[in-house]
Amino acid sequence: MPIHNWSQVRSGTYHNFHYRWIAAIIDRLNAGILPPGYFAMAEQIVGGPEPDVVALKNFTELFSESPTGRVAVAEPAVVTQPTTRFVMKADPERYAHKANQVVVRHELGRVHAVIEIISSGNKDSQHAIRSIVEKSVSMIRHDINLLIIDPFPPTPRDPQGLHQLIWNEVTDQPFELPLDRPLTMAAYQTQPVKTAYVEPIAIGSALPTMPLFLNGEFYVNVPLEKTYSDTWNVLPKELRQLVE
Repeated sequence: MPIHNWSQVRSGTYHNFHYRWIAAIIDRLNAGILPPGYFAMAEQIVGGPEPDVVALKNFTELFSESPTGRVAVAEPAVVTQPTTRFVMKADPERYAHKANQVVVRHELGRVHAVIEIISSGNKDSQHAIRSIVEKSVSMIRHDINLLIIDPFPPTPRDPQGLHQLIWNEVTDQPFELPLDRPLTMAAYQTQPVKTAYVEPIAIGSALPTMPLFLNGEFYVNVPLEKTYSDTWNVLPKELRQLVE
């Protein structure tokens, strides 16, 4: 199902869809995509504003071979890298220079990953943009893997999309959105090297499957298209007509 133009409807119409989409993603992750010991839940506070979905791990466990929909390997040499349009690795030395916080973490109950579905409110002011960027950068610096789903075109406050603002805080690598693909999906891997996997798409395009990194190079595939279409199909006809 093609992604719709949510910028043409009122915020309340999108938020109704937004919350149900979050729930659909949580259900899919918890129904077998996440490996044993991991679970997803909504609105767990991890510092600063609340994210949409977090992946938690309640005990230390190594990955093993797993069914389709989960990527799990024993050695980095055989890791299957996600195939997004852009793969951007940060300079470790430059990143270390920018990071200015010291944290102590405990494995038990630690937040490993966050999924953030952007809403129009995240972009409607300079303060809102700054808040979402600072929160995202803080997660990356604290080794919390992040998946940003931005179904809204760039604004004058983020002319190259949110990814460019986030990544500018990590490295000086340039990034420019393709003119024909203004919506951005970006997955951030924090270990062993800060890496961004970016997939720009257009309104009317099918949503890609995006990686959600959990630990080092281990990740699961998040079925954005399936969860989006499932959410759309149960949306009241009157709301679907507003968007269509």
